[in-house]
Amino acid sequence: MDLVSVLLSVVVCIFLYKVFYGGEKESQNFPPGPKPLPLIGNLHIMNMKKPFLTFMELAEKYGPVFSVQLGTKKVVVLCGTDAVKDALVNHADEFSGRPKIPMFDQTSKGHGVIFADGENWKVMRRFTLSTLRDFGMGKKTLEDRIGEESGCLVETFKSHEGKPFDNTLILNAAVANIIVHILLNHRFDYQDPTLLKLIKSVSENVRIGGRPIVMLYNTYPSIMQWVPGSHKSIYENSQNLLNFLKETFTEHRHQLDVNDQRDLIDTFLVKQQEEKSSSTKFFHDENLTILLSNLFGAGMETTSTTLRWGILLMMKYPDIQKKVQDEIDQVIGSAEPRLEHRKQMPYTDAVIHEIQRFANLAPNGLPHATTTDVTFRGYFIPKGTQVIPVLTSVLRDKAYFKKPEEFYPEHFLDSEGKFLKNEAFLPFSAGKRICAGETLAKMELFLFFTKLLQNFTFQPPPGVEVQLTCGDAITSIPLDHKICALSRS
Repeated sequence: MDLVSVLLSVVVCIFLYKVFYGGEKESQNFPPGPKPLPLIGNLHIMNMKKPFLTFMELAEKYGPVFSVQLGTKKVVVLCGTDAVKDALVNHADEFSGRPKIPMFDQTSKGHGVIFADGENWKVMRRFTLSTLRDFGMGKKTLEDRIGEESGCLVETFKSHEGKPFDNTLILNAAVANIIVHILLNHRFDYQDPTLLKLIKSVSENVRIGGRPIVMLYNTYPSIMQWVPGSHKSIYENSQNLLNFLKETFTEHRHQLDVNDQRDLIDTFLVKQQEEKSSSTKFFHDENLTILLSNLFGAGMETTSTTLRWGILLMMKYPDIQKKVQDEIDQVIGSAEPRLEHRKQMPYTDAVIHEIQRFANLAPNGLPHATTTDVTFRGYFIPKGTQVIPVLTSVLRDKAYFKKPEEFYPEHFLDSEGKFLKNEAFLPFSAGKRICAGETLAKMELFLFFTKLLQNFTFQPPPGVEVQLTCGDAITSIPLDHKICALSRS
């Protein structure tokens, strides 16, 4: 069934379902936006594969704060660094909610941390941040662990002897092993069938999640649940991961030693025991399962995809690759890369920041919701309104970046070649919902990237032109490609 016929079926079904539908009452002074059609709202003007492109166009007409109607639901959209930061940082509490997104709510049911809301989200986020810190986020022990893993990664790349290969699964596996170490105190071999199955489940969901049919499902869940299509696979893939995680923490429960907490699961189970005497219950098995899947999926997918973009960009711009290698040779030599080297490597640091900016991993940003009625920049936004902070509009903001559409490391360097912070650098979002794993991701990106460029020069296969086009997915993934890793030793 093609997209047009699905859309038509949906419209007809809703029409029958809501014959007397009169639309939601317009609140006074709600942000402006394009005129919606009955039942479908503004869906007819949306780029269903890349909604952020439509949002950026609409911002040109309506300004940085505007609204669109998706089906029968009004959504506020924020574009540009100033509006996004104003909402997420200056009005952090008011914009810290998370709306129910039907596709994800079906699996998470408000548990975990990413799609949780209210008190449950606050408790799970506090627990996540403190436990990640306890298990080494930003500390030497975890730095050693990432160093060991980057050594395994180098050996795997070397085994291809400079011949073309696809690095997707290898990078996924290496990055997954870091978060698996924190969550489960375990390390997988890169070819371990369990790990490959888990990676496949997450990666498939990232791809399927960017398809128009998922946007339709989130807009009309009560009808789309009866329509066949790839959106059905998301639930099955999620269950694969959840089943593995349940088995793992059940084993941990049998071996639990309160005085020797090996990983995040153990720490959670200890909290669960402590909570038995209290009336509130947050540390239950459903929260643990979804929290682990949130951290595994987010911890693996985003960092490994950023590294793939990094290698791709080094193949595209060999002169930039050479400058990074020169700085590595000068500062680190053949020693093991350490986080303390970063301060002495402004060019490499700038390149990594520019890779993150250019990769634009979460182009639409995750939707927020208002926790109370709020007057924002002269507009009235009622409590519970879905708000989309478009991160592309921040990372590609012409007011903050000289060449927003190009790969240009000088965005993060001053005239003397020193590293320069840029306040529009928000790849991890901002405010109360900023990515909990930001410190971990920064550690991984620096240590993996410098180790790889210390050991290899990356080139495209002979006769192949490097493509910097994005594939269709929830995140900005590169198109499938092969790389050649030529050993520098």
